[in-house]
Amino acid sequence: MIFENYDRIVFAGDSVTDMGSAQPVGEGLFDNCGHGYVRMIENLLASGYPELKIRVTNSGCNGHNSNMLLDRYERDVLNLNPDWVSICIGINDVWRQFDIPAIREAHISPEKYRENMENMILATKDKVKGIFIITPYYIEPNREDPMRKRMDEYGAICRELAEKHGCIFVDFQTMFEKYCSVRHSSALAWDRVHPNEIGAMLMAREFLKHCDFDYNHML
Repeated sequence: MIFENYDRIVFAGDSVTDMGSAQPVGEGLFDNCGHGYVRMIENLLASGYPELKIRVTNSGCNGHNSNMLLDRYERDVLNLNPDWVSICIGINDVWRQFDIPAIREAHISPEKYRENMENMILATKDKVKGIFIITPYYIEPNREDPMRKRMDEYGAICRELAEKHGCIFVDFQTMFEKYCSVRHSSALAWDRVHPNEIGAMLMAREFLKHCDFDYNHML
C-alpha cells in the first residue's frame, strides 16, 4: 500500500467530500470526518491496516466551487502539512450553470476551472508524496444529458492535468456510470449528486484501487 505510518491525507472538496464533517477541518473522533466517502476510506484503512496510523483529514466544504476552494486552499490544505492531498471539486462549478442559469457570476467556465485546478496542483506538488485528482460527477448514465455532458468536460480537464503533472487520477464518473448500467441512480443518490452510504462506499473503493490497497491484508 502506498500510505505509510503516520501519513496525513487531506481531502479537499465540496459537499460530497464534506458530508457533515467538522468545519473548517474535520478529523478524529465521532462524526468529525463526516459520513461520506472520506469516512469510508478512513474506516477501510483502519480496519484493513491496523498496524498503520494514518491521519485522515476532511477539508471539504458544502456548496464550494473551485474558486472558493482555491481561496481557502492555503489555510485548509497546505498549512496542514499533508503527506498526500486529494482534490475533488467541480460539481458546483457545473451545477450552478443549470440550477441558477441567470446568475452568471456563480458559474465557473472550463477555462477558469482548469486555471484553478492547475494553481492548486502547482502549489502542492513539490510539498507532498502525491496528489489525487478526482473527477466531479453527475450520477446520470445518459452521456447526452446536458448536465452530464457538461460535467464530462470538467472531468476531461482533471484527466489532462493529472497526466500533465504526474498526479493520481481517480474517475468517479466512469465508476458511477458502470454501476448505473446495472442499477438505477436512485439507488445511490436521489439528486444524482449527494451519495448515500452505498455511493460513498463505491467512491471509497474506487479511491483505494489507486492506493495498492489489499482487502486480504491483515497483521
